[in-house]
Amino acid sequence: MNAMKKTILIHPDPRLKKICEPVPDLSDELRTLAEDMLESMYDAPGIGLAAPQVGVLSRLIVMDCIKDGTPEPMVMFNPEVLGSSDELNTYEEGCLSIPEQFAEVTRPADVRVGWIDMDGNPQERDFGGLWATCVQHEIDHLQGKLFIDYLGPMKRQMMTRRSAKMKRERARG
Repeated sequence: MNAMKKTILIHPDPRLKKICEPVPDLSDELRTLAEDMLESMYDAPGIGLAAPQVGVLSRLIVMDCIKDGTPEPMVMFNPEVLGSSDELNTYEEGCLSIPEQFAEVTRPADVRVGWIDMDGNPQERDFGGLWATCVQHEIDHLQGKLFIDYLGPMKRQMMTRRSAKMKRERARG
């Protein structure tokens, strides 16, 4: 299967703020989209990508938090957090839709997530560490929420302006 790279939307873009629709049925088009998203994520390079970041308002995320070693690509249709720890972790987060900008975000340290896999089977798994941060970050995208929404208004505005400027510069080529 030849995966095709998708263009990743840059913030501000109204599609990044929309709540995504659940995937009613797995189609070959959705499986192909998942493959294309993995290709785009690895190429970027990033550790997670949500469908709205490539302009598709469906509840689909891909991720792989293995930086060195054997890749562990994960595809999740209709992912949802089923439970989370009281313990918190703070990670410096970035986003492929807000290039070259990072900020510390605090989230639950561990989460249990349920989703549908590429074969249409329900799955559940506990995630900790970077995987927990990544899966929460990507599920946020499906709710129209960006990591900068966790920041104070001044920092959020500054990062949005910087991102908008980068977007204009890229558009000019």
